[in-house]
Amino acid sequence: MCSTVLGRTETLLFYLQGESLDPSHNAQSPAWEGCHKRQQMSGPPLCFATGIPTTVFTMVARQLAGTRMALLQQRCTENLLHVLILLETVGTFALMSYALVYEAGNLVNLPNKRIGFYNFCLWNDIAGELQCLDNKHLQAMGISLLEIALARVCVYTCLVFILFHLVFVLTVNCSGQREGWKMIRIIPLIKMIILSGGLSMFLSQTSQWIHLSDFTGGFWALLGTQALLLLQILTATVYLSWTKYTQMYQSHLNEEALPTKI
Repeated sequence: MCSTVLGRTETLLFYLQGESLDPSHNAQSPAWEGCHKRQQMSGPPLCFATGIPTTVFTMVARQLAGTRMALLQQRCTENLLHVLILLETVGTFALMSYALVYEAGNLVNLPNKRIGFYNFCLWNDIAGELQCLDNKHLQAMGISLLEIALARVCVYTCLVFILFHLVFVLTVNCSGQREGWKMIRIIPLIKMIILSGGLSMFLSQTSQWIHLSDFTGGFWALLGTQALLLLQILTATVYLSWTKYTQMYQSHLNEEALPTKI
């Protein structure tokens, strides 16, 4: 019985080392011949004190612990990126809502001046109050109404896109689809282009009456939106690169886990 246990132990070792379990295949192997000879001998119970199974199973346990730790780190990193992209999207929506809804699209909102996508009011010294100009006065001042309208459409369209993008990010985070993250990287880029185009057209028509110190919360909120959109693109790029690396690493581990020769 003792020799049988020893034989099974060495058979397990040959399996882990890639040796064949067929005796004819290992006829020339010295280690196999020694094991075969000991199987034919009846030894005392002291043969249980070889210590070989303890070493083998300790190595296997360490490998399993390392694999579990790696999987835990991967899961934590994935959750962190999911939470980060969600917070960035919520922050973008909050800033756009503040600039275009709470501030009513006004980039300059001062006691003596109010200029925005729907307002163009200047201080009238004679009347002693703000006077909002209509389209006829704006055209007489050389402001293109078409460009102002296009700028208005671009900026407010971006707000609608951000609202639907927030729902899309929540869906992708729940499903965990990698293709969805590719769209998360593309959509903020489109929104950056639209928002930048709208702001550029508006400022090109109104810069004559606006100084840098005149800008108030609405303008800085739109600039913060641009920064968060850029962060969303970077976060999505990091996530896609990370998932590609983890897939390559997992396939490498799977190849190493397969037995070499049986």
